[in-house]
Amino acid sequence: MIKYSVLDLATVVQGDQPSDTFKKSADLAREVEQLGYTRFWLAEHHNVANVASSATAVLIGHIAGVTNRIRVGSGGIMLPNHAPLIVAEQFGTLSSLYPGRIDLGVGRAPGTDLLTMLAIRGENFRVEPDFPGDIRRLQLFFSAENSTSPVRAIPGEGLDLPIWVLGSSPESALLAAEMGLPYAFASHFAPRHLKTAIPLYRQHFKPSAQLREPYALACVNVIAADSDAEAHRLFTSLQQLFLGIVSGNYKPLQPPLDDMNEVWSNSEKLSAQQMLTYSFVGSPKTLQSSLSSFLQEAGVNEIMATSPIFAHDARLNSYRLFAETIQAINGSVKGSKI
Repeated sequence: MIKYSVLDLATVVQGDQPSDTFKKSADLAREVEQLGYTRFWLAEHHNVANVASSATAVLIGHIAGVTNRIRVGSGGIMLPNHAPLIVAEQFGTLSSLYPGRIDLGVGRAPGTDLLTMLAIRGENFRVEPDFPGDIRRLQLFFSAENSTSPVRAIPGEGLDLPIWVLGSSPESALLAAEMGLPYAFASHFAPRHLKTAIPLYRQHFKPSAQLREPYALACVNVIAADSDAEAHRLFTSLQQLFLGIVSGNYKPLQPPLDDMNEVWSNSEKLSAQQMLTYSFVGSPKTLQSSLSSFLQEAGVNEIMATSPIFAHDARLNSYRLFAETIQAINGSVKGSKI
């Protein structure tokens, strides 16, 4: 049975302030908790006009504080930007406040541009990141065995806090497999290697103290509405967001358009469409067909949806329809086995 979850980028829409975004994120988290979603993740980005989740651990605490059961975590924390001890202390604090509900997803990407990387890392900008080593250091700080070390993570030490490897390449898949950690693939913007990475992860997985069997998650874009036509209209806001990525002209999330061809060139369209390969847009009937095929091909245990939609009510409705779609897919699978 496929689990379903949320990646919230705390997207700032045109006309809003970050404070408005945080209220909408909290509202969304409360709603999806009632809809049976497994987890609600937030991602670290910096110096981006349409993403307000730069202080990711702070926002995770806010979301965990307004919900009761859903797991809340990072999708992800960019380890080259942080000392592992600080990450262990922050997430140890979160896990102590909200036991059994915090996930720590980590990635190796900067989550920003070169100038901002320099501002974040200072002299460490010139040091080659050691992503596998940083994960091992995190594991050490979380271990009870570290209690005799002169450097300890308090809180954090001895906590059962799951670490996930995030990535979009065969290399990240092999790292997650080698370390025996769950793997989350960022197919919502980097789809190229999904069909290679997941089989590699499963083939090379080595059981660990955290995980006995491989567990893979794929993040995709989902824009659901009551009709295909309305969903495709809502999708133009996300298309404009990716046009900003392609052109380097970042803006708050824009209202839907009647015709995207009025705002992008053919080359921009092709580049954005490639990044948006795993975008599922349409009514529940359309989504059930496309998502069933995707899940069979991808071979994942869990699907995570990110749904940047301009109107908050339409976004809530999209997540309702997505939950109903996955529940219907799970129901059909269960029925076929009886």
